[in-house]
Amino acid sequence: MRKALLFISFFFLFLGCSTAQFPYSTSNKKAIHYFELGEKAPKELMDPMTGAYDFYSGIDYLNKAIEKDSNFWEAHLLSAEFNELIRNYPQAILHYKRALEIDPNHSISGASVLRLATCQMAVADYDGALKNCELYLKNPNAKEENFGLVRRMQDCANFAKYAIKNPKPFEPKNIGPSINSNFSEYYPTITVDGKTLLFTRRLEENGQEQEDFYLSNEIDHAWSKAYPMPRNVNTPYNEGAPTISPDGKSLIFVACTDESGVDYGENRQGKGSCDLFFTQQIGKKWSNPINLPGKVNSSHWETQPSLSADGKTLYFIRGLRSRDGKKDSDIYVSHLLEDGTWSVAEPLPPHINSNQNEESVLIHPDGKTLYFASRGHVGMGGLDLFVSRMDAKGNWGLPQNLGYPINTLSDENSLMVSPEGDIAYFASDRPGGFGLMDIYYFELPKEDQPVKTLYFDGMVYDSKTANPLGATFKLTNLSTGELVIQSKADVADGTFIVPLPINSDYAIEVNHPGYLPYSLNFNMTLKENEQSYHVKIPLNPETSSDENILTNVFFDLNQAKLRPESVVELNSFANYLKSRPTLKIEIGGHTDSRGNAQDNLTLSTNRAKAVYDFLVSKGISAARLSYKGYGSTSPILTDATINALSSAAEKEKAHQKNRRTTYIIQP
Repeated sequence: MRKALLFISFFFLFLGCSTAQFPYSTSNKKAIHYFELGEKAPKELMDPMTGAYDFYSGIDYLNKAIEKDSNFWEAHLLSAEFNELIRNYPQAILHYKRALEIDPNHSISGASVLRLATCQMAVADYDGALKNCELYLKNPNAKEENFGLVRRMQDCANFAKYAIKNPKPFEPKNIGPSINSNFSEYYPTITVDGKTLLFTRRLEENGQEQEDFYLSNEIDHAWSKAYPMPRNVNTPYNEGAPTISPDGKSLIFVACTDESGVDYGENRQGKGSCDLFFTQQIGKKWSNPINLPGKVNSSHWETQPSLSADGKTLYFIRGLRSRDGKKDSDIYVSHLLEDGTWSVAEPLPPHINSNQNEESVLIHPDGKTLYFASRGHVGMGGLDLFVSRMDAKGNWGLPQNLGYPINTLSDENSLMVSPEGDIAYFASDRPGGFGLMDIYYFELPKEDQPVKTLYFDGMVYDSKTANPLGATFKLTNLSTGELVIQSKADVADGTFIVPLPINSDYAIEVNHPGYLPYSLNFNMTLKENEQSYHVKIPLNPETSSDENILTNVFFDLNQAKLRPESVVELNSFANYLKSRPTLKIEIGGHTDSRGNAQDNLTLSTNRAKAVYDFLVSKGISAARLSYKGYGSTSPILTDATINALSSAAEKEKAHQKNRRTTYIIQP
């Protein structure tokens, strides 16, 4: 249907270009005969199975017409249009030029000049395109409605000329035969630890093509042989364009059907031609995929999802079909609601979504860097890759083209950037691969890199039995108070893994029914070659009399006034106490052994009272609370242990462990 519409639009362009009245500009009857055969051939000889028009036969007849009369400009013009439709741009350029040489005025509105400029852009003849754009704009009969398109073409040509003279470093490497095959591989996505790569492979079985998901694991710095996902995920129907959660245990992907119905097979009911589906790994098994809950999917087509690191924001592409049959695709965003469903999706602002197609969106794990492909922004002339960055107020900046030769005359899309931000992956059918489309990687230029994001991982378990716990946890940026991630440990083994931007201080709060809250603070500044921050999290049962540390309660040196960073944890602890109205606690203050013992006792008592006062101010009954200062009498690490440490830094960290605010459950 699309080709039919294109043919009709170009055919009417041909009619609109003519300044002559029929009969034609030639009197050669054989030339006219072949021309009319060529004019009818695409429709009369179309493929009955696909409905594709046969422009090749039309071109053959038009060539015969031109052989009979080389000055038959109508034949040159129609041949140019047919060649442009099949993307034979050199031949299209040749015939557009010849038609204009024979009769420069055959197109009063300059339509042929505009088409010639478009084809010149497609073969990187930027000077030729600029010349003809200028001619079109100077034509007093040119249609003003095309001026925006022409000026954008000029911008693209000038950008391309500059970009080619100032190339960025780009050395793509094939990811290798363990992932790439003689089939097509594309749309890569990777877990935050860089250990699992998921991608789409287009297979051919019994003469039918279909898309399935494959996984590969990084073992000893090499990728294992790719293996398919289980059959409840990979079906006899198409699955594609996946996004995997940072821990590799949740997957959102696309499944499509034809436009006549909504049955995706395998009990997958859809709302439109393509919908987003969700599956998650529970233990070692993947759940049966379900239509993504909420209001993301619609009667339009939704595709190419990208899930944020905290799992709360989903970016994706929505395609709308206009009245003339063309598709316009834009980037949309939806947010996870408290009930586990997704909100009504909203388009990104117009400076991101152009008046042409946007595709292949990626939100980096830093949560503030967006990569996408677009035809509508200034670029090399086709589908180019762009980056936009979110500012402190949550607004997206103007898109920046990734430059040449990352972007070329060809269409580029499906970019994926590693959590560290230095390596990017993409799919290409460039020569030298293992099959059709292969996955490649390259070092991303510094100016296009996101904030470096490493990962925080660990295990939650019962402090008494060591049994794993599927606890929920929250990660907060201590400097900004922003909730960065809210997630849950694996039910089966208690493990979790989440990405975090480096060079920030974070607080973690862990909760599980029947257990006391756990807190920890840390700085995500790792040594060179380190990629992660590991921690084990023991939870004390609510029946335990063990000491519990309020790790994210802070005081200035030798002061008992709570620092602002303490509010996040103390508010959360107050809410916990409200949910457990029968619990009684003693708040304890502790110092290290340095300084005067009596002063330490006074300081620790005053600090414990400061926490007591805060909780009372939040509505916790004073009858449930008591406080006590212990000074340096109950250290976690003894002076002998501390003195045995080799460095001053290690000794200071040990003293910090002894300086703490605690609570214990009272009978």
